[in-house]
Amino acid sequence: MITVTEATATAGALRRLTDQGVSIWLDDLSRRRIESGNLAELIETRNVVGVTTNPSIFQAAIGSGEGYEEQLVDLATRGVTVDEAVRMMTTADVRAAADVLRGVYDATGGRDGRVSIEVDPRLAHDTRATIAEARQLAWLVDRPNVMIKIPATKAGLPAITEVIGAGISVNVTLIFSLERYREVMDAYLAGLERARAAGLDLAAVHSVASFFVSRVDSEIDKRLTLLGTDDALALRGKAALANARLAYEAYENVFAGDRFTALAGARANPQRPLWASTGVKDPAFRDTLYVEELVAPGTVNTMPEATLNAAADHGDVRGDAVTGGYAQARADLGAVERLGISYDEVVQQLEQEGVAKFEVAWQDLLDAVTKSLDSKGVDGE
Repeated sequence: MITVTEATATAGALRRLTDQGVSIWLDDLSRRRIESGNLAELIETRNVVGVTTNPSIFQAAIGSGEGYEEQLVDLATRGVTVDEAVRMMTTADVRAAADVLRGVYDATGGRDGRVSIEVDPRLAHDTRATIAEARQLAWLVDRPNVMIKIPATKAGLPAITEVIGAGISVNVTLIFSLERYREVMDAYLAGLERARAAGLDLAAVHSVASFFVSRVDSEIDKRLTLLGTDDALALRGKAALANARLAYEAYENVFAGDRFTALAGARANPQRPLWASTGVKDPAFRDTLYVEELVAPGTVNTMPEATLNAAADHGDVRGDAVTGGYAQARADLGAVERLGISYDEVVQQLEQEGVAKFEVAWQDLLDAVTKSLDSKGVDGE
């Protein structure tokens, strides 16, 4: 548990982050975290105003079985399928977390207090199934502060438009490239235009675009290290920040443009950039790198708990670290390209790997729940 003294001592960096217009979301969820009061505590002492989940997070939480035993017995007794069991457990956790965050949601007019849940990753390349799954998840959770996560695959883009057009708030995930990010923003605006044509209240529709950070450095730095030249090694740790900063530039341009201005007149909300994958994987870098260097107004930074605690303990939040760095960001990515490392190849690889990793995590979760259901069923006979 976090003591009052610790909370007072470490509130500074996180408070400064909040004051700079960055919403702090926790990239983790489990039933134990909810029922122990830890989530509420993080809201109170760590400035946490939202929660994101993904298949890997649920695999770690539910795969352990901790906190899910009673529900698993009930589900086994009912003889439900493993897919239904997983959805019942994950949506129950998201619903409970949404209730914990409801006060934040109300206080921020729906901007924060959000909890995200992802469509089945096996549907990432199926537009119609993604739309149907998103609608079902919104219905199952049945909370105004839920966000449905849809991957930014080619098939996901029209699904984003359709789901936003139905008035459902969306967290677009697995964005790695600037080109795909622009397509995501276009899909969001198209969805808002559909919602407006349908007479929906645009003020009630919110969205974030999850732009992944550390995985870009992991892949590009691996290639730079293989090159081994002084010029290559000097670029390590720069590509991900450059990519994210140029994404923010694109965000500024789109949401200052005429198309959104017309929607804003109907009370539409901009789609905020969300920095995802912000845990630093290379021990050579500061563990708060992707927090301190991506401070910009109107953004979300979703952090695993280790990164959140590191930022609270020794974060150095100096102010906006993004908007003045566009020229340098272009220079850094250009330097990587000149060394023969293809940006387009890297981001395409990362998207494919991202979808595949979530599919594997989801299958592992299904396998673990299948085993648990079988054991509960035998025990109950």
